[in-house]
Amino acid sequence: MSQYYTAKRSRNLYDVESSSPYKLSRSKIDLFLQCPRCFYVDRKLGVGRPPSMPFNLNSAVDHLLKKEFDAFRSIKAPHPIMVENGVDAVPFFHKDLDTWRENFKGLTYLHKPTNFLVSGALDDVWIDRDQNLIVVDYKATSKDGNISINAPWQICYKRQMEIYQWLLIQNNFTVSDIGYFVYCNALKSHDHFDSKLHFEIHLLPYLGKTGWIEDTLISIFKCLQSNQIPNSSDECDFCAYTKALESL
Repeated sequence: MSQYYTAKRSRNLYDVESSSPYKLSRSKIDLFLQCPRCFYVDRKLGVGRPPSMPFNLNSAVDHLLKKEFDAFRSIKAPHPIMVENGVDAVPFFHKDLDTWRENFKGLTYLHKPTNFLVSGALDDVWIDRDQNLIVVDYKATSKDGNISINAPWQICYKRQMEIYQWLLIQNNFTVSDIGYFVYCNALKSHDHFDSKLHFEIHLLPYLGKTGWIEDTLISIFKCLQSNQIPNSSDECDFCAYTKALESL
């Protein structure tokens, strides 16, 4: 086995000659929507964007929220934040929930027109009185002012939830159009740290729309099948930086 093939397999690069399902994560779908050129160079040529630093505090909040909601899941009771916000639901139990939540595994669906094994790692799922599943995503920040999901850059949060809704639908679950963001905001108003962060927790509803996903998967397939590197997005800072260096 050549070193090139070994590297290619480990990077999960797209091979037009392969008949095996190609695993396409939720984050890579979002990368394509951000910039087709960055996506192509990453998935076909093996040159990804520089990685960001890990958000360990956010991961800690996610972990603790999962433990907290799991405690209510075990007794089939609503979490207080659900009661306070009038959400008539309880955390959903499923034997594969831990797998659905696991990075690099997640909930999957084989999209036959493209042979993509689409995947996404959910934070949580609730179930309402009518047996509709509700996608829930945890977010953490620290900011003054209103907490919302209306900033232009937060489109990635919305697409993330919609892909999770779509994956559940493709796996034959009945899914509510309304999902929720459990948004934790670390307060900076306290006079002392005292080895503690104090949070406000907001429950933000979002009406998901999954109609864009099918066409996007077809566009991604055409992109990966091509031998031509696509144009970059006009809003891609990474490509703008590269072009600026090339012009020096």
